[in-house]
Amino acid sequence: MTSKQRAYLRSLAVKEETILTVGKAGLGPEIIRQAQEALHKRELIKGRVLPETCPVSPREAAEEIAAATHSQVVQVIGSRFVLYKRNHKEPKIQLPKPGRQGE
Repeated sequence: MTSKQRAYLRSLAVKEETILTVGKAGLGPEIIRQAQEALHKRELIKGRVLPETCPVSPREAAEEIAAATHSQVVQVIGSRFVLYKRNHKEPKIQLPKPGRQGE
């Protein structure tokens, strides 16, 4: 993913609601299943880690969920993170085309 594509996804994520919350139970199979279903329907999801109770950091949570769902971490800011996974059958988000080197 290029920096231009990542910036585009970050701009879309601003309007998205946080739909995934990782709490004291950590990253169990239920969280992974919820993320997988949400990514399939939306392609772009915003998640949150409850810092006072969660045993993992927001970065760790985002990377573990991304690995389990074969998605990409777009952004981690504070306790929130954004994940993206293209739906190959019914794409909803059209990413900008990669440009030449140096753009």
